[in-house]
Formats: sequence, C-alpha cells, structure tokens
Amino acid sequence: MIENNGNFPSPFHSHVFLGEGHEKNERRTWAVIWLCGAMMIAEVIGGLLFGSIALVADGLHMSTHAGALLLAALAYTYARKRTGDPNFTFGTGKFGDLAGFTSAIILAMIVLLIGYESVSRLFAPVTIHFAQAIPIACLGLAVNIASAWLLSGGAHHHGHSHNHVHEGHDHDEAHRISTKAGVVVLEVFEDGVPPRFRLHVETGPALTAQGTSVETVRPDGTRHLFAMKDQGDCLESVEEIPEPHAFNAQVRIGGKDHAVIFEEHEHAHASADRDNNMRAAVIHVMADAAVSVLVITGLLLARTFGWLWMDPLAGIVGATVIASWSYGLIRDTGAILLDRNPDQRMAANLRQTLESDGDQLADLHLWRLGPGHLGAIISVITTQAREPDYYRARLARFRSLSHLTVEVLHKT
Repeated sequence: MIENNGNFPSPFHSHVFLGEGHEKNERRTWAVIWLCGAMMIAEVIGGLLFGSIALVADGLHMSTHAGALLLAALAYTYARKRTGDPNFTFGTGKFGDLAGFTSAIILAMIVLLIGYESVSRLFAPVTIHFAQAIPIACLGLAVNIASAWLLSGGAHHHGHSHNHVHEGHDHDEAHRISTKAGVVVLEVFEDGVPPRFRLHVETGPALTAQGTSVETVRPDGTRHLFAMKDQGDCLESVEEIPEPHAFNAQVRIGGKDHAVIFEEHEHAHASADRDNNMRAAVIHVMADAAVSVLVITGLLLARTFGWLWMDPLAGIVGATVIASWSYGLIRDTGAILLDRNPDQRMAANLRQTLESDGDQLADLHLWRLGPGHLGAIISVITTQAREPDYYRARLARFRSLSHLTVEVLHKT
C-alpha cells in the first residue's frame, strides 16, 4: 500500500521572487527612457530632413527601444507593487520575463521594417545630406553609450561571493578552531587545483603534520581519514577531498578532537539567475549602438567614395544583427513562460540527492519563478518512516529552490 503524505506550504510564507537589485534596475530603466526619448525625436526628424534611411531606421528603432524600455520599467514597477497579491499563485517574478518576451517581439517587427526600407533604398537611392546626417548619427551613438553605462550596473549576473567555488557549488567560509595553544583555521582549498584540506595558524605556535589529521563522516556513515603534510605556511591533506563536500569533520590537533560541520550549497545555472527584463533593455541599447556604428560607417563611405548603396546596406546588416539578438531573447524568455526545466544539471542532482539512500523519486517538476528563484514539486516513494521535513533538510543545500513542495508516498 502507498500512503500519500503531502507537505502543504503555509499560506503565510513569502512569495516574493523578484531578482536581486530589482528597485535599482527599475530606477536605471526610467532614467534611460527619458534620455532615449529625446534622442529618438532628434534622429527621426534629422533623418527625414537630410535623406538618410539608415538614420531614420536608427531613430525608428530607438522609438521602439524607448517603448520597450517603458515596458520594462512598468514591468519592474508592477511586479514590485503587486508582490503581495494572492491572485498571483507563484508571485510576480515572471513579469520581467513577460516584458522581455514582448520586447523581443517588438525587435523582430522592427527588423522587418528596417529590412524592407533598406532593400527599397538599394533600388531607389535618395540624396543624403552628409554634413547634417553624420553628426546626428554620432550623437545617437553617444546616447547609446550613455544608456549602456546607466544600465550596466543592473545588466551583469549577480554572482555569489564565497571563498571556495567548485563546479557551481558554494562552500562554507573558513572554519576557525579555538585550541588551548591558539586559533587554527580549517578550509577546503580548491583555487584551480583538486580540493584539499588546509590548516593554518591564526594565533599560537606552528602546527606539525605528525599528530594532526582530519576525519570526515558523511551522512551515510562513510568515514575517511586525511593525513596532513607540511607546505611551509600551512598543513595540507595528502589526499584530495571527494565530492560532495558536505560532511562532519573531526580535526585532531595536539591529541584533541574538534568538531567542524561542512555544508555545500548549490546554485542554479547562470541562466536561471538572469534578469531577462534588464537583459531586454540592454539588448535594445546594444542594438541601437550597433546600428549607430553601421550608420556612421555607411555615411562616411558613401560620402567619400560616392557609394550611396552603403547607407541602406548598413540598415540591412543592422537588421541582421538585431534579428539574431531578438531570436535569442525570444527563445530564452519563451522557455521560462512555458515553464521549461531551467537547469537539467540541478534536476539530475536533485534526483541523485533524493535517491542516494534507497528512496525513489516518483515525480519532479522544476521551473523558474523569477531571477534567481526556482520552484520545485517533488514526489518521493520510501519504505522508511520519513516525513517531508526530512527531504526538505536533504535539499537545503540547493539555495535557488525558493518554493519547495514535497509529497511523500510511504510504500509498505
């Protein structure tokens, strides 16, 4: 018989799954909107007056760019203000992905417009007033650079600052051990080398390898004794430390044992932490910058050599570049909106963790709730007297799991 023991989340736990720096990104986006709105007007008017289709194309794209940035800013604002709205079952963290998807669609539409107009001008060239068009294009590039600078603080991936990182895992900070002779620091050292224990003195006399050791005890009872060797400024274990680095350690120093607990925390793949709302804003800025560079190049060559076809060719090349960026954004945000598994490696590690002591994972659903936040629904079949809290503790090292529901099926 299989008994269903569900773990139902408390109605009072948090459903705030916004990305790190959400409000700061919101402010940056509004600042860029005002800057680009002013430049948009100047480029469109200038392009029409001076006969540059590439400049008009840049202005038209900037108009949609300003609109897309407005969409991003509104998404930030709405998601922040509605975090407590119970109508959103899993919070408002996906508003940014929805805005990013919409921005990508807008970019794709502009690609078609730029491409059509540029091809038309190849067959029907118009007179270009270079003296007026080139300075405006340069001004447009300057605005794009300023916009990128304003957004740059929120565009990068927010990593996790820890002393020791190995294949996507975060380890505890160094452990300080107080002895009668002084303070000793134990750490797992793996800076570009296989992981080993290191012991160094913070206060007190130097350590000797003889009589000093580290013994690990893993959750399944497996023990491993690590002898130490003298490295001059520290003692280092002779053997490498096998993964995972989650265990209790007995550190023997001067005939005395000291208990230390090592925990390992795993984060999702970088794509699960990415703020696609800010990414869309940055792509719009980058697209504008790329088109601006092409516009300037095309105008200079057309003026120098009389190659009027260089101006529309710049529009075609720019459209191709923007199309590539648009496709990537549509692909990634669409996958999130459709609840595609955001991290196959984490899913495999979840399965391995739950099945490592004889249980069977019957069902696993893993999806993204917002930047840096994943949700999971897990169903486990066990013959042991284990409750949901046992499995929650087993999965505590997966720091990106912000919403976890566990169902335990007791098999008798």
